[in-house]
Amino acid sequence: MSNAEVPAADHGRASSTARPRGIGALLLSEFALLFRRRRTWALLSALAAIPVLLAVAVRLSGEGGGPSFVGEIAGNGLFTGFAAITVAVPLFLPLTIGVVAGDSTAGEASLGTLRYLLITPVGRIRLLLVKFAAAALFCLTAALTVMVVGILIGLALFPVGPVTLLSGTQVPVIDAIARALLIAVYVAVSLLGLSAIGLFISTLTDVPVGAMAATVVLSITSQILGSLSQLSAIHPYLFTTHWFGFGDLLRDPISWTSFGENALLQFGYVVVFGSLAMGRFVTRDILS
Repeated sequence: MSNAEVPAADHGRASSTARPRGIGALLLSEFALLFRRRRTWALLSALAAIPVLLAVAVRLSGEGGGPSFVGEIAGNGLFTGFAAITVAVPLFLPLTIGVVAGDSTAGEASLGTLRYLLITPVGRIRLLLVKFAAAALFCLTAALTVMVVGILIGLALFPVGPVTLLSGTQVPVIDAIARALLIAVYVAVSLLGLSAIGLFISTLTDVPVGAMAATVVLSITSQILGSLSQLSAIHPYLFTTHWFGFGDLLRDPISWTSFGENALLQFGYVVVFGSLAMGRFVTRDILS
């Protein structure tokens, strides 16, 4: 395939992959590609709008109410971040992760650059690992975007002071901000299983929209199954089971049980669906 056949949007990437490179160079290239895309910034902007709209609504109404932590925003702006992440976890964050993970290989195939990438000495397994690493980085960036913007807009619009934890203990502002950032990391870890699922689905098709939609639908389905008491036997194995377990980080002392169980569960999903993705990708005929 000649350079003329590579879409203009990815011409710089294609030319840069024409020679063998180590995993570090590939990671940097993939991360740079991720954050050069307008779509990435549009997704992050949409996530940033959640805490802004939440804070403005509380400011204009002068009262809280609604989802967890919203009622506390007017009295302490730091709760804006906690409330925003609670609102974003069920739908908005999975939606953005579904877009990025579902597009990972299917997007390359639809653009006609996947075959070119594999002609160069990249290796299919290495390429998949790089794609997953980019999706994982986006998970962390997305969660931090919601939390950090929430903290900043809370500082701008509301009084800020010591935070009363779920256990009733008050902690200073610095401690509360540290816990908020730790919650963002918890949420990012929670989304790794979904990222692996999206990556696997992406290897099954050349239509990125289909892979994105299927990933998001599976996240919603898992949450619905988790809400049905009749299916309690499968609840511990659903990748969404511990998504709201970050409340344990707002206790004194911090309870790490949920964090550990969540990380172990997500690791299991990454291993299973990562293996499925590799099995599919290494045997797949790449025609585009």
